[in-house]
Amino acid sequence: MSAHPLFVYGTLRPGLAPAEIAPVVAELHPIGEGHLPGTLYHLGHYPGLVLTPATNQVHGLVFQFPPDPELAASLLDQLDLYEGFYPNSPADSLFVRVLHPVTLATGELLDCWVYLFNQPPGPAPILRSGKFTSAEDTAPGNSFEP
Repeated sequence: MSAHPLFVYGTLRPGLAPAEIAPVVAELHPIGEGHLPGTLYHLGHYPGLVLTPATNQVHGLVFQFPPDPELAASLLDQLDLYEGFYPNSPADSLFVRVLHPVTLATGELLDCWVYLFNQPPGPAPILRSGKFTSAEDTAPGNSFEP
């Protein structure tokens, strides 16, 4: 199930991953930068991606899982837990993991696992840049729309 790469756009990015998930992120192998159509909401200490038409782009990184299927499955399980994704109960999940095409910097399309925000974003600010750099992105004067 984890043979597909993973697109990350928030706290799963190296350097942004908190201590509880950083060792898992360190096991992933970088493929390169990528983007997909969507809207990126700033939800406090992390962002949430909602798929939307191609007018907005969300930028992130694409990673490959290790070739060992047992290790890859274990890492994916740990990522699901971190993201609040419950495969047997998607309606109760904070994020859901779906396969979605991601455009690599080379222009190649690659089907990747992506965690999508599974709740109404409400009044959460939109990160117009499509990039999440840190929890401090909510500081006044930064580039997002209310």
